[in-house]
Amino acid sequence: GYSSRDIPVDTTLILPAGWKYATALETASKDGNRVRFEQTTLNTLVDSPLYAGLYEKRVNLSPTKTDVVHLNIFADKAADLKMTPEELQLHRNLAVQADKLFGSHHYKHYDFLLLLSNKVGGVGLEHHQSSENGVGPHYLTDWKSGLNVLERDLLAHEYTHSWNGKFRRPDDLWTANFNVPERDDLLWVYEGMTQYWGNVLTARAGMRTKAETREVLARAAAGFEAARGREWRPLIDTTNQPIISQRTPVSWVSWQRGEDYYREGELIWLAVDVKIRQLTDGKKSLDDFAKKFLGVYNGSMVTYPYNFGDIVSDLNAVAPYNWAKFLRTRIYDLHAAVPLGGINGGGYKLVYNDRPVKWVQQAYAHLGLASFGTSLGISVISGHGGPGLIRNVWWGSPAFKAGMTPATKLVSVNGKAYSAKVLREAILAAEKNQQPIEIQFRRGKEYKTVGIPYYGGLRIPHLERVAGTPDYLDQILSPSKSPLPKF
Repeated sequence: GYSSRDIPVDTTLILPAGWKYATALETASKDGNRVRFEQTTLNTLVDSPLYAGLYEKRVNLSPTKTDVVHLNIFADKAADLKMTPEELQLHRNLAVQADKLFGSHHYKHYDFLLLLSNKVGGVGLEHHQSSENGVGPHYLTDWKSGLNVLERDLLAHEYTHSWNGKFRRPDDLWTANFNVPERDDLLWVYEGMTQYWGNVLTARAGMRTKAETREVLARAAAGFEAARGREWRPLIDTTNQPIISQRTPVSWVSWQRGEDYYREGELIWLAVDVKIRQLTDGKKSLDDFAKKFLGVYNGSMVTYPYNFGDIVSDLNAVAPYNWAKFLRTRIYDLHAAVPLGGINGGGYKLVYNDRPVKWVQQAYAHLGLASFGTSLGISVISGHGGPGLIRNVWWGSPAFKAGMTPATKLVSVNGKAYSAKVLREAILAAEKNQQPIEIQFRRGKEYKTVGIPYYGGLRIPHLERVAGTPDYLDQILSPSKSPLPKF
């Protein structure tokens, strides 16, 4: 029953010879490979991970002298640490745009811990004064190729958590010590709004283009249009998913639903942003809410809990509206309609066609992944067992109706050995000749051949501009031109 922030801890670290380290903890002294940290509290120690290794690079991203932000990069090879001046500036832009958005900070100094490796698993984990971030080894060296566009929002997402999740925290997630169970029904704020700001800040910093960000949003929306699980399970229930599945994949994710409070929450917060702009004729936005809700008590590192009523109250202070009903109908009620309000109100519409997005195809191929979720209803992954392992099958899709299931292996398409390219060409051919797509797949030792009567094409999602409407989405993704706050 004792508060973890009232338990003092002295910490000493002994490193292998030649290793560097980075952490949000304050160093008191160093003697060779022995490091002694300043005395801290148990809750701060637990919330302050440390990265260490032979190959390390530390760069300063600080927007101001009083807002000290560092990017600490660790890699398997020294060559992977090479960072161009342009890449450095983009990462500095992230810290600048975050300061302009929130107008405060809640750390003595902030340390991004970034691991570039294919030997140690990727990670994204938030902490109050730091974050753990794991990406592929060529995150920096492949920047110009665009292969890492999909993972570029990781730093912005975890950075946002310093404000949203660590400083401001749902009151049922705050506990005095680590022996008290937590409840997480406000994860649609903790993670959903963080997912939103992570993608917005990534665009404002220039780490993704506006066009790339629109494609990310299009895929999120299309994913929910293709998924049937929203017919029976409200978004609020997905906040229980980390407890139910212990964050392991589920077999029929489009029906069972996974941790949808991330991406569906993002679409809902986009809708909130657009609604505020509509209510105020563009004079206010979710940026104003962010400053009021997350930007209070600048410099304080004491957790400031909130509940649903606090969210509604602060939204009403920015733009009076029935926000309680707006949020409850989208989050707590069974609501089968995809939350497209932010996209449609933002000046765009979701469309599908056969036009591929080069960087998406490249990024998926780099990950060994090919998605046909909006067409045939499958995603396929390549691994040590070769190409063609079905990762997901969408409930009710043409592939589902043909008897295909996750963890089966695609063997051939129209008599040709499976590859993502072969399957794409077969889908396009069927759209023209109206002939079923013949697919052979293997489940264990059993082979089965089916003809799938699907003629709808690739159905690649995009956001298309609606002429004559306010382009709020462009405004949202544009860098803030306001001056840096004075802390």
